[in-house]
Amino acid sequence: MASQYTDNSGIELIGVGEQSGTWGTTTNNNLEIIDKALNGVTDVAVTGAMNITVTDGDKTSNGHTRVLKLTNGGGGASILTIHPDDREAFYIVHNGSGSTVTFKQRAANTGVAVPDGAKAFIYADGKGTNNADVFDLLSDISTGGTKVTQAELALLAGGSTIGTTAVAAGDGILTNDGGTMRQTTAATFSTYFNQNLVEVKSLATISGALDVIAGAATSVYQQVVVSSGTQTINVQTDNLVAGQYVIIDKKTSANSMTINWNAGDGSTALSGDNVSRGISLGSSAELAIGIYNGTSFSFTETVKF
Repeated sequence: MASQYTDNSGIELIGVGEQSGTWGTTTNNNLEIIDKALNGVTDVAVTGAMNITVTDGDKTSNGHTRVLKLTNGGGGASILTIHPDDREAFYIVHNGSGSTVTFKQRAANTGVAVPDGAKAFIYADGKGTNNADVFDLLSDISTGGTKVTQAELALLAGGSTIGTTAVAAGDGILTNDGGTMRQTTAATFSTYFNQNLVEVKSLATISGALDVIAGAATSVYQQVVVSSGTQTINVQTDNLVAGQYVIIDKKTSANSMTINWNAGDGSTALSGDNVSRGISLGSSAELAIGIYNGTSFSFTETVKF
């Protein structure tokens, strides 16, 4: 009975009664094939479309080794076909060819593209003429029961695809918390950023009371021109969070005004503790600032220029 060969590595299976006196040579060759399949590295100069092949019994075939180290053979972007299409194979690829190299087992199928400078773990399923394909083992990774997709890894690596998905308050945003990666809600980020933002309102020329209200959780800068007499500025606390401030900037020396710093949220009439005392901007051009502590304006000050 003549020798046969294993399907994937081309290891010779000596037939019954064959190779009398030469078993050692064949066995040694087989052991070298096994050694390369376990730990071998082959330099493959990419010169264009090529086959990664195992020839039965040939320990020098470029498809025997575990690692394929691709070098620049001047072929540019190329397709390497794992041959034949009924052979199962697993490779570690290190692409130093200078171009993207795509591994396939059948031309019509997608295969795996390995960019220049990248490393990949790939396998060919050996499913024959109509179905054989090559797959990237690390395209989706499962660790600790959590699946990480290739698309998610691409985002972390700085992927350039940018969408317009609406952000909701409860959506999670990845943040580095002192060296520990955590998800924090968009609402939490909004509060933090807004504490450090200022809403600059349009100049208000007033001849009556003016309510100053933050449009969102931001500090406020309000310029005012008092057109006649003495007018009142009601600074409401609605939308403000602790640490934010309101600046009232009186732009001209004409006339005067009084500021009610703790004017509530506008839902009730001004009375009692809602009305600040002693804060009056006179005929000089002045500026006033109040800092909100989460309940009321606990610090107020005026500056005369």
